[in-house]
Amino acid sequence: MPDPVASGDYARKQIYCPNRVVAWSHGSRFDRAAALAACGRGGALLDYGCGDGTFIALTHGLFRRAVGADVDREQLNDCRARFGTLAGVEFEEVPRLQAPAHAGAYDVVTCMEVLEHCTDQQRRQVLADLHRLCAKEGRIIISVPIEIGPALAAKQFVRAIAAWRGQGDYQYRETYSLRELVRAVLARPGLARAEYSVETPDGLRRYCGHKGFDWRTLERELRARFRVDRRLFTPLPVLGPVINSQVWFVCRPGG
Repeated sequence: MPDPVASGDYARKQIYCPNRVVAWSHGSRFDRAAALAACGRGGALLDYGCGDGTFIALTHGLFRRAVGADVDREQLNDCRARFGTLAGVEFEEVPRLQAPAHAGAYDVVTCMEVLEHCTDQQRRQVLADLHRLCAKEGRIIISVPIEIGPALAAKQFVRAIAAWRGQGDYQYRETYSLRELVRAVLARPGLARAEYSVETPDGLRRYCGHKGFDWRTLERELRARFRVDRRLFTPLPVLGPVINSQVWFVCRPGG
């Protein structure tokens, strides 16, 4: 019987990617997420922007209730088909989280590799949602990719190799002009975000790519809205933002 986790769209491209560097980086990301989320063991988990449900499945049994939420209706239907038999697991469309029953209902709220894809307006809305959905004494765990500084040069090299070998979907990666790449590697602010749009059953949806995303801007927004208890990096924590793939923030509601 096929592994329901390995058959997920993102899992297949990331933690099961034939490129060992890609698989190691994303595997480390999920390991870190599970370790951080363990602070809410036995409580309720919300994975905001759950994608193919990988994190919900990998942490099954750690929480009495786990809800995966996403804006992609087809993705959620796929999650229900693969993980619908898991006890205590639910999948919801993001707009349904506006119901009063969800307010303050989650001991741990994760939002991983989501905010870099949001426009500025969408990002502010998501942060407001995370604040509203987390329990007063709960934790909000956020991760985003590092797409500036020396880390970007390393990531673009690995992505190019993966694309050349036909691994994952890196042949569709975003590209940079030399001037853009130099500006981003030097971590100069102001590189234009890459914005796209796609037709969905609910109408036109706008979203951003990784290009031009600056995690430092997000950090300022988080510190203005939440209490940030920890900031850390993966997969090599001791190297900080210099040559890592992701930055993490462990937050509490409140300023």
